[in-house]
Amino acid sequence: MHRNASDDNDIMNTRDCLQRAWNNTMELVRDFEMYSKKIEDREVSGTFKRMAEEQGTMANSLRELYNQYDK
Repeated sequence: MHRNASDDNDIMNTRDCLQRAWNNTMELVRDFEMYSKKIEDREVSGTFKRMAEEQGTMANSLRELYNQYDK
């Protein structure tokens, strides 16, 4: 497949977006984990713990996609 300069810009933009999304998602993981440990209400704490796990799964998917563009 032939690539031109605009393709390189698209890849760079995609890579940058994936990196930012991964960083933002990892920050949410850390925040939700912290909330789950500090909040005494078990239901709310459990919700934050579950959200941290879900964000972790999303972060892993984003990182895998990022790695494809980082080669």
